[in-house]
Amino acid sequence: MRVWRWVLLLAVVAALAAYGWHWVAEDPGQVLVHIRGWQVQTSVVGAIVLLLLFWLLLTFCWWLVRWPFGAITRRQRRISRARLHEGLVALAEGRHGEAERDLVRAARHAPQRGAAWLAAASAASARGDSKHALEALDQATQSAPQAARVMRARIQRLDGRADEALAMLAPAADAGKLPPAGWRELAEAGLANGDLDRARLALVPLRKSGALDAHDFGDLQNRVLAAALTAATGVDAVNSLWSKLERSQRRTPELIAAYATRVAALGRPLPAMDEIESALRRQWSSLLVLVYGRLEGPDLEGRLRRAEGWLDGHPGDAALLAALGRMCVRIDLWGKARQYLSRAIDLEPTADAWEALGEAFAGQGNALLAQQCYRNALHMTRGEPIQPLPGMSPAAAPKGPIDPEERDVHGVPHLPASNKP
Repeated sequence: MRVWRWVLLLAVVAALAAYGWHWVAEDPGQVLVHIRGWQVQTSVVGAIVLLLLFWLLLTFCWWLVRWPFGAITRRQRRISRARLHEGLVALAEGRHGEAERDLVRAARHAPQRGAAWLAAASAASARGDSKHALEALDQATQSAPQAARVMRARIQRLDGRADEALAMLAPAADAGKLPPAGWRELAEAGLANGDLDRARLALVPLRKSGALDAHDFGDLQNRVLAAALTAATGVDAVNSLWSKLERSQRRTPELIAAYATRVAALGRPLPAMDEIESALRRQWSSLLVLVYGRLEGPDLEGRLRRAEGWLDGHPGDAALLAALGRMCVRIDLWGKARQYLSRAIDLEPTADAWEALGEAFAGQGNALLAQQCYRNALHMTRGEPIQPLPGMSPAAAPKGPIDPEERDVHGVPHLPASNKP
């Protein structure tokens, strides 16, 4: 269809040109110019051609006059682009001081001023110079106001001023004019400032924008919803929020853990235990096992027996062993608690397991070993090396997770690979 349109247009132009030529040929007209003794006489067509040539001559002369100045401008543009390139490369390589210097120089060229100032602000923020970062954003606001607003809010939030970031983004959010990065920053600022309603509302446009992949968006959404569940002030509020979640969200271990922990803290441990047990029947989760071991409530002995039944299917799960050990501590089964917790530490040492083992030793009246376990728990939270307990060689002290024990369908342990015939 487009080809026929062009053919039709060309036919119309050709017809008009032929008609115009015949019209001019019948009477070409006469143009007479007389000035200061000079006289020029020509036809109308010739006059038009002379005017076009005169206009081209003037244009060429004007280009010749401007050429030296254009050469200077072109050189500045070339240098600015080179500095922008070098600054962005330096920023990516972590040479933030050099990057900021090159980007500030690149910002002198108007077409790339906004991008250069934004990148310079990123470089200054990366090296911890918030003052220079905010000054660069003041300059960037003139060329890229939305991007500068979002970056300023991010710097304020990272500096611990989430309330200021929230106040800056709120007007644009109410008008629905935030870019995707702004919605993400609004959710993070609301989460940091405790304004969870604002954070939850920011998730909707952020999801529609598709700016984050499924993993990153899911992580942010889980953190916001878990914080909202944790901050709920009553059982009805928690249940109302929980019922409004999507089915897939109610099967997320992080959200189940937040819900169970909150309703149990509000005096309703049975719904919390039921939710965790149902989730574990669908899919195993070490996080939920740990939460299960910490829940308050009646019939702790019955819960311990149910959890011990899970050992058949998960004999090498360090989280399950730690949860069993903590439950044994709470019902004063000190010897059994030591067995579970020692094996959990052998599989995967954690500060929580060392702390629970310290409580087991304290319950048995062994203050010396209890203090050593507490010190190891503190060292693990700081990332420092731990000290083995008496009777444990330094080489045997746990440094990280080891391969769990594997069993066949009948519960018989498999031999290690080195011992197989």
